[in-house]
Amino acid sequence: MTVLGPDVWPPAPIRTERLVLRGSEARDRAAVIELGASPEVGTYLGGPRPRAELERTVPEVPGRRPGFFVVELDGAAIGTVQLDPQNPGTPVHRREAGETHLGYLFLPDAWGHGYAGEACAAALDWFSGVLPGEPVVLYTQTANVRSMRLAAKLGFTELERFEAYGAEQWFGVRSSAR
Repeated sequence: MTVLGPDVWPPAPIRTERLVLRGSEARDRAAVIELGASPEVGTYLGGPRPRAELERTVPEVPGRRPGFFVVELDGAAIGTVQLDPQNPGTPVHRREAGETHLGYLFLPDAWGHGYAGEACAAALDWFSGVLPGEPVVLYTQTANVRSMRLAAKLGFTELERFEAYGAEQWFGVRSSAR
């Protein structure tokens, strides 16, 4: 299994034209709770989680793990990008396509400005530098048109569609040797 170890995590902050990607800090807790509680963000993720539950369960420093980037715009957290190991319960043929899964969440006010594409591209470039040739996989609901467009823009190729969580899902892979 591909692991981002202490020799590469946390990286120095990654700066793009407009954004900073960095490891999580205590000041990010409110934004992480807002991401989880937002009905808009939860539309294709099974719905929002109750804010009270998130207040109880989100740690003081949320997402403190290798591959979890906070995305910052002008000093404020606007979202997260995650490069996580695929769940061991994932069907073997999907795990064989790539052990690392790309996920991202952005606050609704940040939608429509290209931030997700900019942040995901920067995280994928960093990952390609750390683990050259290692593929990355992505899952999204086919109903999430914006996510489907972003997957194509980032160079993900469809491998299959399947039913899960009461909706059609899209599964794709991106080779870092593009």
